Formats: sequence, structure tokens, C-alpha cells
Amino acid sequence: MARTLKVAAAQVGAVHIDSDRSDTLKRMIKLLNEAAAQGAQLVLFPELTFTTFFPRYLIKDESKLEEFFEQGEDISKSEHVKPLFDEAKKLKVDISVGFAERASGGTGYNSCIYYSAQRGDVLARYRKVHLPGTKEPFENPDAVQQLEKRYFEPGDLGFKAFRVPELVPDAMKGDSSQTDTVGKGDPIVGMMICNDRRWPEAWRCLGLQGAELVLCGFNTAGFAPDLWGTRKPMTKEQAQEEALFHHRLVMQSNSYMNGCFSISAARAGLDDGKFDLIGGSSIVSPEGHILVEAKSKDDEVIVAEIDLEECRQGKEKVRCEASYIFN
Repeated sequence: MARTLKVAAAQVGAVHIDSDRSDTLKRMIKLLNEAAAQGAQLVLFPELTFTTFFPRYLIKDESKLEEFFEQGEDISKSEHVKPLFDEAKKLKVDISVGFAERASGGTGYNSCIYYSAQRGDVLARYRKVHLPGTKEPFENPDAVQQLEKRYFEPGDLGFKAFRVPELVPDAMKGDSSQTDTVGKGDPIVGMMICNDRRWPEAWRCLGLQGAELVLCGFNTAGFAPDLWGTRKPMTKEQAQEEALFHHRLVMQSNSYMNGCFSISAARAGLDDGKFDLIGGSSIVSPEGHILVEAKSKDDEVIVAEIDLEECRQGKEKVRCEASYIFN
């Protein structure tokens, strides 16, 4: 049974520390419309999309720091970002987007949500588990800092797959009178954020729940020798190639090992004229092939039509222990 849908990654280019949030939001809405014009039913935006990647800065002013966070339980109703969700609902295009979450108890999380445009509601939330970097800044004044552990706590929601209704026409439901509904129901989706993609346990948690599509927004530095790299010195060009190689490696290999499609969306470009982020937004098949990949480090939409039926080969024949547990 063919279960086809069109999906997209909305790569977002440079966003600076002093960028106006409303301008960034307009860029995101423009990308959403571009994807919708190409028939996309689901669009993935990057990690911490609404602002620059602020964990690279040591921010001691609490009021300034709070400007980067979204408050409240339902981000789709947050005044700063509501127009994006309104546009998605109008276009009838589902979106997944990453943001800095300030939870009700005051804890900060690096989070993302899945928003169903058909239902006008947030279907799922994920909080990043694998936080890289340090809590205190590197001593090297020229270092590219990575202070996620200072501003966020590790996610507490786990890696939970979920079904998305209204994406695939005629998808069977769990209460269908037909006994054989495996691989014929609503799409099973999972989410992760940036560094999570480097951990096979994250993928396996989702794979064992039958995930057919994994969404991953990211910010990845192209050159950060204090944070990562080989033991031998690398040029900036070599570091960029290495970072892009590892990104492709984990997206392709884990898609193959878990028999699922994946979408990755990058925050890319040269932030503040000095922080170089890789691109490489991609859509990968269950056989590990890159179906489409961003060609730039600017704002860019990539779209592919996928058939979730293709997940069954890997799940049921090659890696059969990862059989569906959702009927």
C-alpha cells in the first residue's frame, strides 16, 4: 500500500545576535510558503530557529537572556511566533520547529514541537537530551563557545514516536475492521535535535517504536577546534568538510539501520560575520540514500516526495527485530 507524502526542510541562513526577531520570522514564513507552493505537507525548521544560536555567548544579563526563550506551554500561541503557526494552519502544512523553551517551573530546555495544521494543535514536544559543550566558557578568548549546559537542562521527555493524522489519505486507524494494518496507518514520526543524531541509542529508541520518519533540526559549527575535531590541526576548510561528512554519516547510516526516512534542517551561514555554520540540510531514504540536499548555506527549501511503504523492507526483512509495535 503506497503511503506517499511530500516533505520539506527549511534551511535558515545567517541570523545575528542583533537580528530583529520579526525579520527572522518573516524569513521563516517565506520559506514555509515556498515549500507549500511545491506541494509540501510537512516542513521541518532548524534547532533554535527563531534567534541566533545564543549558547555560543556568555550572557550574564538575565533580562537579555530571556529574550531568546519562549514562555508558556503552547508556543503556537506565543506572541513572538504565532504568525508562523497561523500561516501553517492557513496553508494546511504541518511544521516542526526548534526553540528555546522556558518551562513553567523556570527550567530551560532546547526543544522542538510538531504542529498539526489540520488540527490546529501541537501534537508532540521533544526536549534535547544530548547537550554538548560546557557549562563554563573555554579559557581561550578566541574559542567558539558551546554553553548549552549553562542555559538548558537535559531533556526529560525521552524519545517518543507518535502518529500524525491527516497526512496520508486513506490511512487505516487502530480500530480498523481489517486485521492487517501494519505499515498502513498514519505516519509514525520521531524527533531529535542536533547532537542527538550522533547517538545511535536515540535512533534506536524511535526505531523500536516503528518510526518511519525522523526529524532533526541542527546548528553545527564548521570550525570549533576547542570543542571538536581531530587531534591534528585542521584548516577551516578541512574542518567544514569533516563536519559535513559526519553529519551525512549519521543521517544516512541511522536512517538505513532503522529503516526510516529522515529530514534534517540546518541553521547555516556566517553568524555575526565570524561563526560559520555548515549547511547540508537533507532528506534521506530508508536505504541511506540522500534524496535531496541543500546546495547553499543560505535560506533554502528542499522538497522530496516519499513513500513510507519503503520503510517496510528494512523493518520487516533486513532488520526484522525492529518490527512495528503500533497497529
